[in-house]
Amino acid sequence: MKTLISHDRREETPEAKARWFKSISLEERMEMLCAFTDLILTVNPRIVETRDAQQTKRRVRVLSKT
Repeated sequence: MKTLISHDRREETPEAKARWFKSISLEERMEMLCAFTDLILTVNPRIVETRDAQQTKRRVRVLSKT
């Protein structure tokens, strides 16, 4: 079976990303988690000082492209 690489954004559906994520090993998933955590801490080291998210009394509007 020949694996092809696509650069088409239309193929980057959440379902396709979930299938890819399930296909990698637990070790690879943990490495990605650590890499993302390191990236976030590099960009914003004070993020660890923030408190848990609080519920808002304001309205929240979710926008999606259909």
